[in-house]
Order: sequence, then C-alpha cells, then structure tokens
Amino acid sequence: MSTAKELARAYWDGLRNAYYRENIGEQWEEFAAAVQGVSQTDLDRLLKLYPDAPESLIELLKLVDGTYWREYQGKTFAFLFLGSDYEGYPYYLLSAQQMAEEKNEFAQWGEYLIRREYDDIPVDERIGDDMGRLNLLHFSDCCNNGGTSQLFLDFSPSAKGKKGQVVRYLHDPDELIVIADSFDAYLQMLMEQDYAFINEDIEDE
Repeated sequence: MSTAKELARAYWDGLRNAYYRENIGEQWEEFAAAVQGVSQTDLDRLLKLYPDAPESLIELLKLVDGTYWREYQGKTFAFLFLGSDYEGYPYYLLSAQQMAEEKNEFAQWGEYLIRREYDDIPVDERIGDDMGRLNLLHFSDCCNNGGTSQLFLDFSPSAKGKKGQVVRYLHDPDELIVIADSFDAYLQMLMEQDYAFINEDIEDE
C-alpha cells in the first residue's frame, strides 16, 4: 500500500502526464515551475481547525498550496487540478488558507441540504443531518468558480457513512452525495479514470 506521500506524488506525476497527453504540456510546465508548497503557518492553522485532515491531502498541499486563483512568484494561476464523478467539470484545489477561511461557509447556505428540507433534492444517507455537529472541509471548487459544484471532506457523517468521506455538492439540479469513502480513495478514483477531467478543451476554461 502506498504511503500518503507516495500517493500524492503519484497523483502529481499522473496529472502531469495527462496534460502532456492532451498536448497542453506547456500549461503544466508554467504551473510546475512556479508553484510552492504550503507554509508551516498555514498548515498549522488548517490542522488546528481540521485535526483529522488526511495525510494525503497534506502531502498534496506540500507539493502545491492551491490552484484556485493562487499567486505564485507574481503570477496568478487558476489551474485545473482535480475532478469528480461528475463528467465534464474539472476542479481547482483550494489553498490551505482558503480551506481555513471557508470553514463556516457551507453552514451559512447549506442548511436546507443537511436538514433535508426538500424531498426532491437528493442528499446521501451517509451524510449526517445534525447542523450542530456539522464538520465539512471545503477543499475544491469546480471550473466555474464553484457555482456548479464543490467538494468537501466530511468529518461528521451519519451512522451509515465514514469519517473523512468525500462529498460532492452539485447545483441546479441540487444534490449532495458521497463520491468516495476517503481522500485516498478519491485520488485513486481520479487516477483509475486516467484523469478524464483533463482534455484539450480546458485551454478555453
């Protein structure tokens, strides 16, 4: 079994290969030459808020501290880095600082989902229904700045779920579902899909 560090590196290397496969390797080169890993200060803040943050996420942040309108060496990157089960929507990785700042955002707008206020909106039974213990780590927004989809790590699952499961929110039509049992499984899923979210069309995103 791979260690968290090995998994993060394997994901990084595979993503690089996907960019070259789609003949957009120059995007990767510019990105990889500029990015930096998370600072210890930002990492400590994130872990204080989310002590259960998975090692594979931490190791990924050590390779790149976010790709969501993130400035590195004087250049701002909006770099597509992740995917989901939702075909056609690549995602950005938030920085550790952004993840920390987003801690209470979902609770401000997502209560209708957690409380199952509308029967016609699918909410996975593995997601808890108690706003008082809600603990979601927002780690990714989709390519239209999160307007269509966001990804979360769920540390407050229902009895049927698993702590640390990956949850996808989708807007219009709304739904909140579990797409992987863990962040490790999530990365493995994207790798097994051969980074299907990367294609030559993302040059226009």
